[in-house]
Amino acid sequence: MRILGIDPGSLVTGYGVVERRGAEVRHVAHGTLRPERSAPLAPRLARLHAALVEVIAAQGPDLVVVEQVFVAANARAALVLGQARGVALAAAAAAGLPVEELTPQQVKRAVVGTGAAEKVQVQRMVQRLLALAALPAQDAADALAIALCRAHESALVSARAPGWGVRRPARGRARAARFVLRRAP
Repeated sequence: MRILGIDPGSLVTGYGVVERRGAEVRHVAHGTLRPERSAPLAPRLARLHAALVEVIAAQGPDLVVVEQVFVAANARAALVLGQARGVALAAAAAAGLPVEELTPQQVKRAVVGTGAAEKVQVQRMVQRLLALAALPAQDAADALAIALCRAHESALVSARAPGWGVRRPARGRARAARFVLRRAP
């Protein structure tokens, strides 16, 4: 199973790809996507979408895992981060891939052992777990950690008794979407 982890951001988005075969997890690729900083938000998000579509096409993941938004002190920053997450979710869904979300605490706990780990701890542990020659950039390390977390979870699920596993909706069965429009008072 090939897993693409995405650490979304409007200025820097990290991505990391790992592949799990049995209990073995190996590094495939990682990097950062950096739309032009001085560009307005909409063109930055469009460039981010195009870059993520390219990564998905080039890496051929079976699953995409995106980090959930954390609560930020700055409401504007949280809103922009949410928009970047939306772009990542849309790019994965448009490619027909299953998408999952993990909290930063889940990822840190799975990779480092504590949900309060510092970014440099995550970087070093990702480097060690994947036997990388160099320390990956923070955003790429976070994305690799997201993918690793899901890969390790998959290995644990498949090691359980037969019949255990992650339940997914049957292919071809789309869930009905409901939108309710209300007039603002």
